[in-house]
Amino acid sequence: MSNVTIYDLLKSKEGLERVAKIMSLMPVNQLPSKSRITKAGNAIRDGIETEEDLNIVDLWRLSHGPVLNTFQSLLRSKARGHDIIVAQRHKRKNTIFDKLKRMPRMNLSRMDDVAGCRLIFKNIASLNNFRKDMHAATFKHSLVNDPGKYDYIEAPKSTGYRGIHDVYSYDVNSSSGEYLKGLRLEIQYRTRVQHAWATANEVIGNITDSEPKFQRGNRQIEYFMALASEMLARVHEGLFSCFPEMDNGKLVRTFIELDADLEILRKLKNANPERSSVKNYDNYILIFGEKLEVRPFRYESEALHHLFQMEREYPSLDIVLVRTKDRKELKFAFKNYFKDASEFLDLIEKCVTSLSGAKIQNVHPTAIQGLGWDSGSYQQRA
Repeated sequence: MSNVTIYDLLKSKEGLERVAKIMSLMPVNQLPSKSRITKAGNAIRDGIETEEDLNIVDLWRLSHGPVLNTFQSLLRSKARGHDIIVAQRHKRKNTIFDKLKRMPRMNLSRMDDVAGCRLIFKNIASLNNFRKDMHAATFKHSLVNDPGKYDYIEAPKSTGYRGIHDVYSYDVNSSSGEYLKGLRLEIQYRTRVQHAWATANEVIGNITDSEPKFQRGNRQIEYFMALASEMLARVHEGLFSCFPEMDNGKLVRTFIELDADLEILRKLKNANPERSSVKNYDNYILIFGEKLEVRPFRYESEALHHLFQMEREYPSLDIVLVRTKDRKELKFAFKNYFKDASEFLDLIEKCVTSLSGAKIQNVHPTAIQGLGWDSGSYQQRA
């Protein structure tokens, strides 16, 4: 059941009626054309989608299941015996729709991260060694991007995001799986420090009116998290982030003064991480309402059936399907969903302690430019 195909789902008693409906219009194990998928995505962007468009998008999402399972199995095999967390997730329906609307040129049939695997490493060296082995592997799946294109450790984003993304094009050996050939999957590589920052960045989106991950809302919060990224990179990894020329004294003073107004650290401490108790299954549906609800499933086919059903019945809720080895790995790999920023808070506290004694040096104004912040006096004080 782990390598479930669309055909397996259609043969199951429960069905997935909407998928079956659209599949009945074409031969078994065949996807709609890329132009039809693109058309459905464009309709969603323009707010004129039909029931058939929604079915097409669901079928497109569903088809990535076998791709995800193949890669997570491959990655777990390579990670065995090492201190590496491996997790996978189907991109949230609402997130897909949001991305289409935020990015007018986004073509749904070319969206690289409909399916994704996340790997979390204890340090940079472990990450680099693993990725090097992946690039040297002899499997038929091909790396789509240039190795340096999405290296946000070497060239961090202006927001402070650090990590590395690789996109692979799926290949198959069997004729029955030929319809899946060319589907894409994104692999995210992060260290624990980078994961802690990304987690906090998303938790802030859950507990405030701002979404710094998507650069929406209070720009001072984005600035705050960019400063946090620089501190974490310097103190815990011996690297730089998005403010490489800012001296340590200015960095920590600006961070502390900004937090005195925003109280982000206090809000993160009071976020009340979810303490959901769940069974040790492989597949989990996470439902975001007033409280996080976690529904475990033994089989992915069952989980997918419930996912599609709930998305249609509760369109206003954010719902995601993820897969991990057990509940412990679930709560670590997807801490953002549990509103758990504790590791970020511990790491930042050590940063402040480490940098507090640093003297403030004169620095050229270009050291604090490039982000376009509308943060008034904070830009001057930096």
